[in-house]
Amino acid sequence: MSGQQTIPFPDNVPNDGWQAVIGLEVHIQLQTQSKIFSGASTAYGAEPNAQACAVDIALPGVLPVMNLEAAKMAVKFGLAIDAAINKHSAFARKNYFYPDLPKGYQISQYEQPIVGRGKLDITVDGQEKIIGITRAHLEEDAGKSLHEDFHGMTGVDLNRAGTPLLEIVSEPDMGSAQEAVAYLKKLHSLVRYLEVCDGNMQEGSFRADANVSVRPKGQAELGTRTEIKNVNSFRFVERAIEYEIARQIEVLEDGGKIVQETRLYDPDKNETRPMRTKEEAHDYRYFPDPDLPPMQLDDAVIAAVQATLPELPDAKKARFVLQYHLTDYDADLLISSRDLADYFEATVAAAKGDAKTAANWVSGDLTSYLNKENLEITSSPVSPQMLGGLIERINDQTISGKIAKEVFADMWGGDGDADSVIEAKGLKQITDTAAIERAVADVLVANPEQVAQFKAGQEKVFGFFVGQVMKATKGKANPRQVNEILRDKLKDT
Repeated sequence: MSGQQTIPFPDNVPNDGWQAVIGLEVHIQLQTQSKIFSGASTAYGAEPNAQACAVDIALPGVLPVMNLEAAKMAVKFGLAIDAAINKHSAFARKNYFYPDLPKGYQISQYEQPIVGRGKLDITVDGQEKIIGITRAHLEEDAGKSLHEDFHGMTGVDLNRAGTPLLEIVSEPDMGSAQEAVAYLKKLHSLVRYLEVCDGNMQEGSFRADANVSVRPKGQAELGTRTEIKNVNSFRFVERAIEYEIARQIEVLEDGGKIVQETRLYDPDKNETRPMRTKEEAHDYRYFPDPDLPPMQLDDAVIAAVQATLPELPDAKKARFVLQYHLTDYDADLLISSRDLADYFEATVAAAKGDAKTAANWVSGDLTSYLNKENLEITSSPVSPQMLGGLIERINDQTISGKIAKEVFADMWGGDGDADSVIEAKGLKQITDTAAIERAVADVLVANPEQVAQFKAGQEKVFGFFVGQVMKATKGKANPRQVNEILRDKLKDT
């Protein structure tokens, strides 16, 4: 079987005796206001070619000027992964022809990147693993070829040309699709925490290329690799890598050879297919860019960037577990984004320190509502102060947990804070012992058959009585008091 063929993805990949080796190259778009070598805007969604200036399209006589903010963002990332920061770095020209590359070359970094070796810790199935990062280098993005709107032709949009990218190259330290996805998610969370990238995969701000090879277990030599280009979701990365591992194993077990090539992943067919022969570095004829002098960063610039580093996800998780007594699982959910973690802490403060209840509401009902309406936490109509106020009303027994869900729905719908909704709808919990005793007595009198069943040892009938009392009080009776009074009354019946 030729390495050029595609095969259906098997349900069960027979990979006994084989070891996968995976490395990832991730391009993140840096959140600068202007491009890396020009003053043109980087805003997303403009009309085609509206944001491509003379420098971006390489008109004769123009010269690139380095955007210092892009360099600072690269340094910030490097510091966060405990990497070596190269005070002296240089730009090179990476030469290749493509219609959306107006210069005929891409300005990138090759032998002297701004960020050297670093690392990222991941956890898969409870097992921690360190993934090495070889380098992270600055480069400019190319334009975009447009095919959909042109019959038999291709359009070119150069708005992205010159957009600042940081390419993050991992070591081939991952051995499964699950590890690769865990690394990508950790990296995605980190660059958003640092506010160097918005992480929007649909808009191309965070793009991954996966280098995949397989080798017999125990063999030191790496197998021939293929590169899967520009996969734009975590789910597709996982499926693409799993498919490619299965494809390569089947090719080798059938006596074939793996062709070193670039492949595309088709999510509709769930397969990878050949795109082009994989290039080596010498194919690009790298040489130093004569228009850009080497970049020198002094200690003061690096120290200033260091001072802007936020609390990073791993440190925040450890603090949440220690300070708020959360489980690892809850802490992982809450630190998944910096905005979500900030919302949680503001809710805890408003709820007078009730972290566990705040965690349950933020990771439960609030997240569910956000997902249903496809909203970010920053757009939540229920503020942390409003949610904290709701938790207070549960804790002081003004309302029950069940009624609280109704109140939350009204808060989400714009009816005001918890106190306003409770007052307007008359939802205050009944804690008057005499009133609950009357409701319990009425329920027991109305249901003699169930009373007899309970007396005969059918304990499960107790839940029926609780439900009837809550129904009679329109859900307002204090559940703890209902349970206690029911037990006492049933003993005396």
